Amino acid sequence: MTRFHGFSGLKAIALGAALSMTAGLAVASDGNVSADQILKALQPKSPTRSLSAAPQADPAARAKEISFVQTLRSRKTRSLSLSDREEIAEIASTKPKIDLDIQFDYNSAEISKTSVPSVQALGKALTNPDLKGSTFVVAGHTDAIGGEEYNQGLSERRADSIKRYLTEKFGIAGTDLVTVGYGKTKPKDPSAPMDPINRRVQVVNMDGKTASN
Repeated sequence: MTRFHGFSGLKAIALGAALSMTAGLAVASDGNVSADQILKALQPKSPTRSLSAAPQADPAARAKEISFVQTLRSRKTRSLSLSDREEIAEIASTKPKIDLDIQFDYNSAEISKTSVPSVQALGKALTNPDLKGSTFVVAGHTDAIGGEEYNQGLSERRADSIKRYLTEKFGIAGTDLVTVGYGKTKPKDPSAPMDPINRRVQVVNMDGKTASN
């Protein structure tokens, strides 16, 4: 895997290699994943028997969450405030998600040829009828190497690049894709902030329905 920015001799930049919530799934040696793997990770989970008797989420809180997500559908990436980004992260923490290894050309938001199959698999998964009607967050993350402002901007541009590819190549409505950048502020491994595992693109299904709804 390559650095998110500035790595001498290499032209590809990696956002991440780990698959979140898909432990045990086989990943191709080139780092690409299949549409089926992405679909499985993003599908709402069926409630277990033990959870069926648990108290339901506060209706008022749930309504507030839905309202907030709806307001995001027409927002531009750079219009999101720090509090907006934090609220997105809080909601996303309980939702189906996956971290993808998507590489970009050096110091740019151009998707590298080696990572196009992963983005195509993402597009195929997001257009599956099982995910129809959901709003997805596409979040860019970096490691701790480099300045905060630079990493923040780069993570936003790369998230936007993926959204543009998905809307142009797969006809996914732009309002169904919420892009956000976190720069180096939310490492996957806080104990090793410079580790390549922290460079990733995370896709989150913000819809709160379960598979039984």
